[in-house]
Amino acid sequence: MIGKKPLFLIGVLFIILCMAIIAATGMGFLKIAPLEVIEIIWAKIFDLEIYGINPTFPFVVMEVRLPRILTSALVGGGLAVAGAVFQAILLNPLADPYTLGISSGAAFGASLAIVLTIFGIVIPAWFSIPIFAFIGAMATLIGVFSLASTDSRLSSNTLILSGVIIAAILSAGIGFIKYLADEQVSIIIFWLMGSFVGRTWMDVLTTSVIVFPGLLFTLYFARDLNIMALGERTANTLGVDSGRVKKMLLVCASLITAICVSVSGIIGFIGLIIPHLLRMILGPDNRILLPACFLGGAILLLGADTITRAWLPSEIPIGVLTSLIGGPFFCYIFRKKQLALNT
Repeated sequence: MIGKKPLFLIGVLFIILCMAIIAATGMGFLKIAPLEVIEIIWAKIFDLEIYGINPTFPFVVMEVRLPRILTSALVGGGLAVAGAVFQAILLNPLADPYTLGISSGAAFGASLAIVLTIFGIVIPAWFSIPIFAFIGAMATLIGVFSLASTDSRLSSNTLILSGVIIAAILSAGIGFIKYLADEQVSIIIFWLMGSFVGRTWMDVLTTSVIVFPGLLFTLYFARDLNIMALGERTANTLGVDSGRVKKMLLVCASLITAICVSVSGIIGFIGLIIPHLLRMILGPDNRILLPACFLGGAILLLGADTITRAWLPSEIPIGVLTSLIGGPFFCYIFRKKQLALNT
């Protein structure tokens, strides 16, 4: 049974996310009151007439701000869920979508799609970037599995080390793609730093069809993840096929990461910070932790994007801001883990 307190906290996170979406939609160069935002969204959903509101407000809300805001929330939630899954599988608080090189693989694939477009190969960007990012992420996962194949148990240390090696190779590959882009390299560099500028309802739909089923899939195996935390031998004794579950969830988390990276570029540390913080508050039960991570990640990335969009004098890539937040936090977790090992 799940206690009332965790469910209450999830409810609070959901309410905070809804309020954050409404508040963020009204923020920017053109200020829109929260009640007006709600009225516009309500009217659009039920196809009602809007009276007494600036005629430009509905366009700003529905076509400019809301797609970007919802995309940032979905990406933040997806990255946080992927991070929670990686940490649960590897039993390592430092694991996230970037630890295994999955994000680097997705970034390599997406960068390749961008440079092909630059060279005049006609591939629709809305189609090619997600597809190439997914292929890159899956190829990276296969490479990590192959490199770690000598360890039949797929231990966390072996997987992480394999991920670091593959990520280093992919980093060189991305550097070569930048070289090929020549004068157009700024397009790839800006994309790699992460941004939600110009996101549309197509991006919202593309992200939703992967992130939400991925969340449900991970929730289905939440109990197995809880048992696997007791150790592989104990999990196998209790009827959990650890190797099979581990591979399926790694593929699922990689797919979520791929679609998030393809939409937003590289945004680091969301998958590291949120699962770690919420685990301290809610405990290790993945049945509660996974949905809480989705809501918490959505709130954090939405807040960070709103800061860059509406508060700063000029917009900076969102990946830069999350790295400034996550870097010191990563150092704190690493230091805390080292002290725990030495005691």
